[in-house]
Amino acid sequence: MFKEFKEFISKGNVMDLAVGVIIGAAFGKIVTSLVDDIIMPIIGIILGKIDFSNLKFVITPATATTPEAAVKYGLFIQNVVNFLIMAFVIFLMVKFINKLRKTDAETTEEVAEDVPTKEEILLSEIRDILKNK
Repeated sequence: MFKEFKEFISKGNVMDLAVGVIIGAAFGKIVTSLVDDIIMPIIGIILGKIDFSNLKFVITPATATTPEAAVKYGLFIQNVVNFLIMAFVIFLMVKFINKLRKTDAETTEEVAEDVPTKEEILLSEIRDILKNK
């Protein structure tokens, strides 16, 4: 069982996935910082100095014994913007990778067309033999 697990872990796809998850987590932090620290303050200034992180609808105010119950729709807006940026960047990456794969496939097809098959070689030899007789 340990041997099978070792083979599973050492396969390239699993390692690629692990690297992708680690890079994705780091990239997620960068995008979150971009949204929270740069984009949302600019949008807030454009919309009249609104701080989105503090936007909320208070259901019951806080008292000495109970905390405030509120719907924090400002944080939700920030998370939506964060998601849209991440989705757009992933879309661009997938589009770029598909373009590279398509170019590689076309190159492989061109090389395959230039190499004659066994049947073509055999037919060429038969033609040459008949031509010499």
